[in-house]
Amino acid sequence: MKEEERISNLESQLATLIQRNKRVEGDKAWETSGTRLVVVITITYLVACSVLWTIGAERFWLGALVPVVGFYLSTQTLPPLKRRWLQRRESKVNEDSCDPSVK
Repeated sequence: MKEEERISNLESQLATLIQRNKRVEGDKAWETSGTRLVVVITITYLVACSVLWTIGAERFWLGALVPVVGFYLSTQTLPPLKRRWLQRRESKVNEDSCDPSVK
């Protein structure tokens, strides 16, 4: 009986992990989607236009492109930088795990 309870508990934990993984995969898909990029860029542009128009900036529609371009460039350059950072971190962790003096 105890083994049946243990198996049932493990199956329940596995089902919970599978649900969590699906949620995390969905969140990741949204974070990297083109739809999200367009939505954030549009909202950023509209807010920047509103602020610049409110303060009376000339050609506010042009000035509002600055934060939009900055956001876009950051989304395009950060993933390669992240990959490079993770690779360097991974190699450092592997070096440390081989060094018996590192605890």
